[in-house]
Amino acid sequence: MAQTEREKMLAGAWHSCFDDELEEMRMTARRAVHQHNTMAPDERGTIAPRLAALIGDVAAYVFIEAPFHCAYGVHLRLEPGVYMNAGCVILDTALVTIGTRTLLGPGVQILCPNHHLEPGPRAAGMERSQPVTIGSNVWLGAGAIVLPGVTIGDNAIVGAGSVVTRDVAPGETVMGNPARVHTAPSARTG
Repeated sequence: MAQTEREKMLAGAWHSCFDDELEEMRMTARRAVHQHNTMAPDERGTIAPRLAALIGDVAAYVFIEAPFHCAYGVHLRLEPGVYMNAGCVILDTALVTIGTRTLLGPGVQILCPNHHLEPGPRAAGMERSQPVTIGSNVWLGAGAIVLPGVTIGDNAIVGAGSVVTRDVAPGETVMGNPARVHTAPSARTG
């Protein structure tokens, strides 16, 4: 039996993002995001109702500042105490899991899709996706970008403006483009 483009997407296989079912799902997400981004904060609360209903799994005490953008929403798993500052973008063409008490600074981007490298297939909308997993008590600084397939361990820190191209071990601090492990300078004695 032939797989749908959505099934291929979730399996990490090449698929066409121009598929009608996927476009309908993105439109549903756009409507939910629009409500979240335009609703008065005292009416919206921590997450607008349509966005909360759309997200695949959202725990208590999750706060998403406006503006926010996600591709589908249904592939997000947000554990208790997640905080996303203004301008965060999550392209959840695969599962994105964000652990308990993790903080995302303004403008953080979490990206699951990779477009085809060849011009013809790329023009035809061919892409494939990899999940992103972010552990608990992680801090992603302002403007950090997390690329497809990355896992960031518990208690890690990603410096502002960093581009995370590979896994980050628990407790590590990474910075730069591409992000590399940062070790604090040793204490000097006089």
